[in-house]
Amino acid sequence: MVDAFGIIAALAAWSPWTPFALAIQQAPRLPGVYLARQTATGPLVYVGMAGERRGKGIKDRLTVYYRGKAAVSGLGEAALDRALADVEWLRERVAEVEAGHPRRATSWAQEAIHHADLHISWATTPDRETAVALERRALAALANASLWNRSR
Repeated sequence: MVDAFGIIAALAAWSPWTPFALAIQQAPRLPGVYLARQTATGPLVYVGMAGERRGKGIKDRLTVYYRGKAAVSGLGEAALDRALADVEWLRERVAEVEAGHPRRATSWAQEAIHHADLHISWATTPDRETAVALERRALAALANASLWNRSR
């Protein structure tokens, strides 16, 4: 099986793979495309795009996911969907509720991102339009890959 990242590596100058918690500190405040894979050496699971986003670009988009504020869109939704399909993860959440420690939805979404053990790589672009084009090229090249992206 061909490594999915190997298929798109030549499309842009990608950053080194970085654990999600560090990626939100290091990611640029520029538009671009970000990639997510599970674990430091695991499979590529997601391709996303970040526009200017109030001047904060990739950094802001990743931060929104990391804080659990995007449980119903993009990578946040994909991670939460997978966590909700994990019986052990659900048992842990139910045990918290039964112990009298229910959490807000954002906390569950944040926990889902942590549970996914994601590592991030990104490539910046000059503007949103170029980021959209790069994302489309990457998704087209990965048409046969098993990604978490919904709209393909």
